[in-house]
Amino acid sequence: MQHSKLGVSFTATTRSIKVSVNATWLPRESDPSQDRYFWRYDIEITNEGGETVQLMTRHWIIIDGHGHRKEVRGDGVIGEQPKLLPGATFNYASGTPLATDTGFMQGTYHMITDTGEGFDVEIPAFSLDSPYQDRRVN
Repeated sequence: MQHSKLGVSFTATTRSIKVSVNATWLPRESDPSQDRYFWRYDIEITNEGGETVQLMTRHWIIIDGHGHRKEVRGDGVIGEQPKLLPGATFNYASGTPLATDTGFMQGTYHMITDTGEGFDVEIPAFSLDSPYQDRRVN
């Protein structure tokens, strides 16, 4: 976990592919009286290695404040399957709603190299925190 000008950034590196995530609660998209809380997450994927890779699929695990688990799988991200040359970075933003004021997400991207080798890249676990969250210290 690192602090950036956007807040707290969560980072993981798998096989020279660095994934950084920053999540922001969106009050205008949320309605706490209806148990609707919405977050935007910004992702930066950087190829710090020496081989070209392509992001083929995503797998998200989303867990709300009650421990309810939802899995999302699909091709690429935001309608793209970006190719990252050595040193390249791909950025995108997406969002997720929850029925609770807190939760977390984590997952993997499945990548392939130009030689056809597939491997999974960790998306670091990151928290989804709203101002409504009960902040008790244990």
